[in-house]
Amino acid sequence: MSITKKAEPFEILLIDDNPGDARLIQESLRDAPAPNRLSVVEDGMQALAFLRRAPAGLYAGAPRPGLILLDLNLPKKSGREVLAEIKQDSHLRRIPVVVLSSSRDEHDIATCYDLHANGYIVKPVDVGPFFQVIRSIVEFWLKTVSLPPGGYTDRK
Repeated sequence: MSITKKAEPFEILLIDDNPGDARLIQESLRDAPAPNRLSVVEDGMQALAFLRRAPAGLYAGAPRPGLILLDLNLPKKSGREVLAEIKQDSHLRRIPVVVLSSSRDEHDIATCYDLHANGYIVKPVDVGPFFQVIRSIVEFWLKTVSLPPGGYTDRK
């Protein structure tokens, strides 16, 4: 008799202040090719508190994500600032960050790659293509790539 261990859900952090986009992403992840758990924060300050597991706050026991989906235009601290802080932090820098933005501006794209984003994807306007983009991201990061052992789950 063989006992199969249930796969742990892949932790995804969505940093986006648009509730409509967050809902679409949640819906598209329901049928993802691997078990996953989505956490959502709405601004840059919450994102960093979540990632750093701010000990005196709401995020003290926050899970370490294996993937971050980051919008650029956030309140309190921009997505660019959040990306820069993530990639400068030795405990966070290995977490893949995919920028998911409505901006097609070449300067925004170049800036994000200069800040070491792992990808930049323009959010499709229509629901069908939006779902397909999210599924592609999940398929790639949850099923295709090899991530560093323990690198993105390093406990601080």
